[in-house]
Amino acid sequence: MITAQVEQWSDCLNELQELFPTHWEELASNKDKVPLEPDYDAYDRCERADQLLLVTLRDGGSLVGYFVGIIAPGLHYLSCLTCSMDMFWTHPRIRNGTAELRLFRRVKKELEDRGVSRWLTNTKIHRDCGRLYAALGFEPLETIYHMWMGD
Repeated sequence: MITAQVEQWSDCLNELQELFPTHWEELASNKDKVPLEPDYDAYDRCERADQLLLVTLRDGGSLVGYFVGIIAPGLHYLSCLTCSMDMFWTHPRIRNGTAELRLFRRVKKELEDRGVSRWLTNTKIHRDCGRLYAALGFEPLETIYHMWMGD
């Protein structure tokens, strides 16, 4: 049975680190130019400041998915506590069921419990999650563009 729960980043870091390369390989852009190199110190600072939210999906105790969000007032909207998704990923073998819905519903409950007013998330064009987000009540807000300017 797949369960969704809030966990501490520091308690799950070793398990997360095992999944990050698969997540990166599947979803990252510019892999030939940008290596997977998480700033673990920044995540630790966010966790200590109670600004990091980790919701995990577990199947029989094994980590099969996660949502990581940063919770803080908006820089332009100080009175609006906002959760900005940093990343989410689920193992491909659980994607055809309701696991992702379960994950996001658990995130929503936690955000409501924490008094968050606004939740921002995004999707990759090559793995569009727009249908999932619409089913959860999200509305499109903006489109993000990128330009590689490195070597």
